[in-house]
Amino acid sequence: MTDQPDLQRGEHRPDNRSAHVVDIGEYRQSLDPLPVTFHRKELDAILWIYGRMVGEGEWRDYALDHLKDKAVFSVFKRSGEMPLYRIEKNPKLAAKQGAYSVVNTSGMILKRGHDLRQVLKIFDKALKLVE
Repeated sequence: MTDQPDLQRGEHRPDNRSAHVVDIGEYRQSLDPLPVTFHRKELDAILWIYGRMVGEGEWRDYALDHLKDKAVFSVFKRSGEMPLYRIEKNPKLAAKQGAYSVVNTSGMILKRGHDLRQVLKIFDKALKLVE
């Protein structure tokens, strides 16, 4: 609040300061860009695999991280351990190797591609002969 009277439409302040209107959305984006996130269809595909593996007793916990440069879905056998797998979405690699990748505990990329469903096929188990 100031001691100066309100201005009527079309009036200007006599001082030399000029007002500059800034779009708040653009301002916030320039300061802190939005993190990369998984979309609903991507999460559906990941959670479908996760539910299947939990049902088989392979996985027990997960963590979801949305960072500035990538989104990560980490899968754990036990919550106190390193993640067994990380399903990553990195939009900067979309035009190159593909935005989606599955990474194991040691950091080795097991599969990478442009289509998340194709990348998640690495978790499909091959049939084994039981004698």
